[in-house]
Amino acid sequence: MIMKQHERYLTNLFLKNLLIIIVVFIFLSFFLNIFEEIKYFENKSRETYIPIFLTILNIPSIVFEILPFIFLLGVMFFFISLYDRDEIELLRSNGIDNLKITTIISTVSLILGIILIVLYYSFSANLKSLYLNIKYKYSNTNDHLAVVNEDGLWIKEKSENEIKIYFINAKYYKVNTLENLEITELNSEYELKNTIVSKKADIRSKKWILSDVKIYSKDKKTQILDKYSYLSSFNEEIISNLYSNLNSLNIFQLIKLKENYKSIGYSATDVRLHLNKIYSLPVYLTLTTIIGALLMLKLNSIKSKFFLVVIGVLVSVVFYYINYFSILFGKNETLPVVVSIWLPQLIIFLICTLGLTKLNEN
Repeated sequence: MIMKQHERYLTNLFLKNLLIIIVVFIFLSFFLNIFEEIKYFENKSRETYIPIFLTILNIPSIVFEILPFIFLLGVMFFFISLYDRDEIELLRSNGIDNLKITTIISTVSLILGIILIVLYYSFSANLKSLYLNIKYKYSNTNDHLAVVNEDGLWIKEKSENEIKIYFINAKYYKVNTLENLEITELNSEYELKNTIVSKKADIRSKKWILSDVKIYSKDKKTQILDKYSYLSSFNEEIISNLYSNLNSLNIFQLIKLKENYKSIGYSATDVRLHLNKIYSLPVYLTLTTIIGALLMLKLNSIKSKFFLVVIGVLVSVVFYYINYFSILFGKNETLPVVVSIWLPQLIIFLICTLGLTKLNEN
């Protein structure tokens, strides 16, 4: 389908304003983030390029998180451009009314939203993963590692004096407990010392309490104990936050993580919330675009551009908190995951529908 001249012009103008807003926020994100990275590496590295490099890696993820706000501002500056050049009246005199203008830019937003979750999100997630991996090397806990895969929960850690190395595998992870647990103890040369097998471990603190324990030593002696204490670097809170930064995983990794969580009996609510949040992005950006258009077209009697932008920011903050509290209900499982993500979108959609029916009544 060939775009008409006015459609091409409006699309290019909208994309131009979006690009300007994105560039502004990239620079803002850089200057806000660089100080945090410099502070983090203050006593960890003398290489000055590392904070700068990490900041650059982190920016795409930050931009992805604030895309609705960027689109709202982009729409507002798009209309400001039209009003400043008196082009809005020219368009209307040629039969291009408010609804058509809004339809064009909202369609562009929908297409951009799809492209963003298909291409850009994977790009930002990969950079975020690289960012976290580099930062992890400089952390104080880089001798410890925990992952979840199809074989259950795996943990590698060292003792405080680094004389012993432990590999821990749990088939199931429940609230406050690990089940079907096996701890392999090695020396610093990676020679086997002991294997500890337990049916259940209470991990509410870093002092794990193991039940129904069997300890197999390298000299083939076996101990059977009702209770056994194991000092770990991990507890329930730490383990439950293994993937607290889900922005470092692309969509395929998130789907795999969700299945892995299910396989060990752990709640995948956070992962499902994050996936639905990504899936809903094109719709959210489209609705944000419509809201921005409604504000600019209905409040065109207000001459102060600054005041219009302030109103837009306040509306964006209101929508953010509507989404935030709805997601909280989803995390607490007060609302189903799908409902907690899509209910705010439905509310905004109804507001948009009401506004669009009266958009040309100027």
